Amino acid sequence: MQKSLRDLFNNPNLFDQAIQLASGSKAAAYERLEFLGDRVLGLVVAEMLYQTYSKEKEGALAKRFVALTREETLADVAHLWRLNKLVKTTDSELKENNSVLSDVCEAVLGALYLDQGLEAVKHLMLPVWMPLMESNAQAPQDPKSACQEWAQHNFKCLPIYKTIEQMGTEHEPVFKVQVKVGKLTAFGVGHNKKEAEKEAARNLLEQHHG
Repeated sequence: MQKSLRDLFNNPNLFDQAIQLASGSKAAAYERLEFLGDRVLGLVVAEMLYQTYSKEKEGALAKRFVALTREETLADVAHLWRLNKLVKTTDSELKENNSVLSDVCEAVLGALYLDQGLEAVKHLMLPVWMPLMESNAQAPQDPKSACQEWAQHNFKCLPIYKTIEQMGTEHEPVFKVQVKVGKLTAFGVGHNKKEAEKEAARNLLEQHHG
């Protein structure tokens, strides 16, 4: 990007609020902006998908929507926009935390919406999200959903997830999760339980699917 994100704002203070994390017990403005940005993100992505895939049913659009708005995608965009270098916090570990970067990314979108409206947000988002959307010819499926469908079809049961171990530090935890389908098992690790469960489901499918 030729201009920094902050330079795009008529009111740079809104951008500063979006990247300022909480300090101690004091609430941070970015949390309210993230709440707004989550809705703005959803609207832009939903409209983009609706217009691009005119023949797809709601279920396929929903799968694409989840892939384009999930934490990992937003964290990747945050790195692209160098938000990990700009986040204001006394805890340096948080600057590389996917959950935090995802929230900050949404907060920036919410701040830009307040600053200049929806068209400005689209102008910022579309050059990034369109390639992400077009990279998947088929509607992507969440690993847990795919594992559930496979388990029901082949074993007439649901996957069972169990947290085996929590490692790492308080700010950078690592979870190890086990998934069982009948007598089949697999494991996954991640910085939160949801991420670990997805990896476990993905590993189980790769080991036994087909």
